Amino acid sequence: MIGTVTSEDLYDVVVVGGGAAGVGVAVTLMDAGIENFIVLERHTVGASFALWPVETRFITPSFPTNSIGMLDLNSIAIGVSPAFSLKVEHPTGEEYASHLREVAEFFELPIRQHTEVMRITKEGNEFRVQTADETLQAKHVVWAAGEFQYPRLTGLVGSKFCRHTATLTSYEELDGDDFIVIGGYESGVDAAYHLAHRGKQVRLFDKGCPWEDKSSDPSITLSTYSLERMCNAQFVAQVELFPDTPIASVTRVGTVYEVTAADGRRFQTHVPPLLAGGFEGSHKLVADLFERRDDGFPLLSEHDESTVVPGLFLCGPAVRHGNHVFCFIYKYRQRFAVVAKAIATSLGLPAPALEDYRKWGMYLDDLSCCGEECVC
Repeated sequence: MIGTVTSEDLYDVVVVGGGAAGVGVAVTLMDAGIENFIVLERHTVGASFALWPVETRFITPSFPTNSIGMLDLNSIAIGVSPAFSLKVEHPTGEEYASHLREVAEFFELPIRQHTEVMRITKEGNEFRVQTADETLQAKHVVWAAGEFQYPRLTGLVGSKFCRHTATLTSYEELDGDDFIVIGGYESGVDAAYHLAHRGKQVRLFDKGCPWEDKSSDPSITLSTYSLERMCNAQFVAQVELFPDTPIASVTRVGTVYEVTAADGRRFQTHVPPLLAGGFEGSHKLVADLFERRDDGFPLLSEHDESTVVPGLFLCGPAVRHGNHVFCFIYKYRQRFAVVAKAIATSLGLPAPALEDYRKWGMYLDDLSCCGEECVC
């Protein structure tokens, strides 16, 4: 328990998840004048970040300020900055987890840790949030459980012979000298970089070619940080790139793993291939409470609310609006005030403090108030 958890019979809001989205939207709820809420976290605050491989860093740089007063890209609340508190530009996962814990303690957020949510239902105008120990009642629920703890392990024949990068503690734990990495976006390049830095040979496969994509949207093309690391001398010498090479299957015969591309080419290694194909996301756990978009993500109202279960909101990297992808912290934090304002309005609160969010480039209204450049 971080802050004081009340024993109200009926909460105004239950927030599920104590990561960047959960802590960030909780601070915003407080700014909106909402006091009777609780945050449920099945492990500890920032646990998903603490599970990153120890070598992995944030690809978005942290900075305490700039000439136009923009928030630190990795900040989840006005007035806080990982760069300032951690004194680092690209935090590790554990460093960022410690930052989230400090934010939660500073704001005295009512967080109940080690509390796993088993099921969410709605009866009349109230939600029933069932945990392993009890059932809580709430007028609103915010699903902010994130995605890192839900790696995508299917979609590839023979994926059981691979290891997802999200399951690694450190790249130092991997034996062998010749690695195959499937997936060439941020996680794949990160894996290839750290393996190359350790003198390993790496073959990096991707169905596209994100390192040459010219889009300005970092949800599509690689970040500047990743592109810079691809220019590292060891990366150039140790990593062989295979763009436009989707992988069809992985098999194992004895100690040999064979990776077969869609065009029939076969590649062998004595080390289990590494999957860097992204994450399923926790939103799949509450899929029955949302309509689904064509791309499989939850369909949301302009206030990030379920279109079929009023009072249920989504925060975090799974938020989508049209072709807008809010997959980074500096993107989805823009929606915190939208959710908080909608809930405050439902509760009859004026939420005047949320007006401060406008000057920080965060939304208060629907997406029509800003252009695409605001989310990318």
